[in-house]
Amino acid sequence: MALAFDDFGRPFIILREQEKKTRLRGLDAQKANIAAGKAVARILRTSLGPKGMDKMLQSPDGDVTISRHLLPCFSPPYTCINKLSYRSLLLLLLFFLLKVLPCEFPANDGATILEQMDVDNHIAQLMVELSRSQDYEIGDGTTGVVVMAGALLEQAEKLLERGIHPIRVAEGYEMASRIAFEHLERISRKYEFSADDIEPLVQTCMTTLSSKIVHRCKQALAEIAVKAVLAVADLERKDVNLDLIKVEGKVGGKLEDTELIYGILVDKDMSHPQMPKRIEDAKIAILTCPFEPPKPKTKHKVDIDTVEKFQTLREQEQKYFDEMVQKCKVNSKLFLITQNINVDVGATLVICQWGFDDEANHLLMHRNLPAVRWVGGVELELIAIATGGRIVPRFQELSPEKLGKAGLVREKSFGTTKDRMLYIEKCANSRAVTIFIRGGNKMMIEETKRSLHDALCVARNLIRNNSIVYGGGSAEIACSLAVETAADRHPGVEQYAIRSFADALDAVPLALAENSGLPPIDTLTAVKAQQVKESNPHCGIDCNDVGTNDMKEQNVFETLIGKQQQILLATQVVKMILKIDDVISPSEY
Repeated sequence: MALAFDDFGRPFIILREQEKKTRLRGLDAQKANIAAGKAVARILRTSLGPKGMDKMLQSPDGDVTISRHLLPCFSPPYTCINKLSYRSLLLLLLFFLLKVLPCEFPANDGATILEQMDVDNHIAQLMVELSRSQDYEIGDGTTGVVVMAGALLEQAEKLLERGIHPIRVAEGYEMASRIAFEHLERISRKYEFSADDIEPLVQTCMTTLSSKIVHRCKQALAEIAVKAVLAVADLERKDVNLDLIKVEGKVGGKLEDTELIYGILVDKDMSHPQMPKRIEDAKIAILTCPFEPPKPKTKHKVDIDTVEKFQTLREQEQKYFDEMVQKCKVNSKLFLITQNINVDVGATLVICQWGFDDEANHLLMHRNLPAVRWVGGVELELIAIATGGRIVPRFQELSPEKLGKAGLVREKSFGTTKDRMLYIEKCANSRAVTIFIRGGNKMMIEETKRSLHDALCVARNLIRNNSIVYGGGSAEIACSLAVETAADRHPGVEQYAIRSFADALDAVPLALAENSGLPPIDTLTAVKAQQVKESNPHCGIDCNDVGTNDMKEQNVFETLIGKQQQILLATQVVKMILKIDDVISPSEY
């Protein structure tokens, strides 16, 4: 594209290969963008809440993904979302459901789906980034934020058709979002908890897990998530490092067997089957250097023409191995002169990032020094943090103060498949923990990992800011009423946009009621009337048929920062979409 001027000095745009491009301007471009955003929101709308539906999608390599947070970003050659109507998208989903029955890689998390798939449409990319931003910052609420953005776009389309300028709509939305943001502060309440009283945190995490496949074990999983977060949290600074929580899974057993280990779990076993399987008061040498003879950096050639030379070479290698093992096992001896006692303070377990050959393995076993090989770099770092040890790159640097300490290291077998894992427990520094998930199949393991990630993020958010609002759509209804009331104080054109924002906030409770099999309009009207009559902002949609609309009685909570982030992010993305008035794209072939 280039800018040129005619004979009279009037500018005009030259488009390269103009005949091969399509261009939308003004209201048509805005309507096309809004339609794409609404299509994304409609697909996600049915997935909202504890009774939300799941989706199925086939990836380009033939795998199948089952998800409750499916974003329509299908890879070519299947579709481009800007070329499909809503009906076509539904037909495409039906095609996926009918075409592929075997499920190879199921998932239930929006962020996972987004990582696996490509996005073709520019507005779909904005909606995808919206969901991803919510996931990165809060960890929960990725479906709700897209549904809210879709509702705002739907209301904006009506305002544009009435002739209101998109900038005025965007300004009205910004005013309304500030009103809703401040109202959420007013209706929130502090949720007091401590390291001794974790029940409030557990209740909040249970709300998050209610909409997952693992909801039947939500009490146990919520307790595990909260204990894991508190184990690595710094409550004084209100800071949580989730990198210190390792989530490991093993197919077999049942979901109820999931456990929290105050230490590190490594999916490895001892390098030799005759090495001890249980080591108490272990002193661990953490090595990143291999157990093998040194290799010259330059090209070399060794000629062996006699038995004596071969024997000499073999003895040299054996001597080198002996020295390495000796450095690990008795790397420093304290000689107590007064009592004439030789005290061994060397390593009792070697964890190596690299492998070692059979001869080194044989020597380690005979020298009674258990070893674990091929341990990943991330796991080595966690082991070093948990045990208080140092990662040693060379044998010459090994010393007693660089050894990690653990009260118990044990190897555990699972089932009849001879799968073994290494437990490192009772560590010197317990600020690194592992959640070990069991399940009947890979789908359940992966889904539980993603569900626990959401629960961990919610617990972390509450430690950072312990303010909560009540769920079930009660916060959205309360904000809708507050925004509707505040609209009367704005005499300009923005008043229409503020009222439309209030209507858009009702989309979340409407979707919750619809997905729960309730009459949506009647249910929303009744709950709204109850909130106004009782001045109770805790009334929401009774999705689980408990018998009361009071979310406080049902113990359904959401974090305040998560809800505020939803409103702010959705408003920002909608403003961005409304400001696009010219779309140039390649034409269809």
